[in-house]
Amino acid sequence: QVQLVESGGGLVQPGGSLRLSCAASGLTIPYYAIGWFRQAPGKEHEMISCISSTDNSTLYSDSVKGRFTISRDTAKSTVYLQMSGLKPEDTGVYTCAVSHGYYSSYYLPQGTHEYDRWGQGTQVTVSS
Repeated sequence: QVQLVESGGGLVQPGGSLRLSCAASGLTIPYYAIGWFRQAPGKEHEMISCISSTDNSTLYSDSVKGRFTISRDTAKSTVYLQMSGLKPEDTGVYTCAVSHGYYSSYYLPQGTHEYDRWGQGTQVTVSS
């Protein structure tokens, strides 16, 4: 059974940095994408970034492009989200999820309905 566990959230001042981790277990099929989603209070899940297992292709939302970096450590089965230049509007619960399928630079999944397993989430609060 696939399990995803996030860590690394916390309280940070505007302009600060955090690195989130998503540790995956039970991924027996080698083709998938891991996505990071953010849910602000009272809002829907927003896809922030995702990365494919086939060629490490990445995708970012316009709201975080240039500030966030997603990466993958295959040996540790962990996906990271390095967040820099944090803003108060980045506040929310960050959740990672897996979408099984063969993804590459031609197409990466962006909709919540495309992801079939989700972690519990980690809170990120950007405030002075």
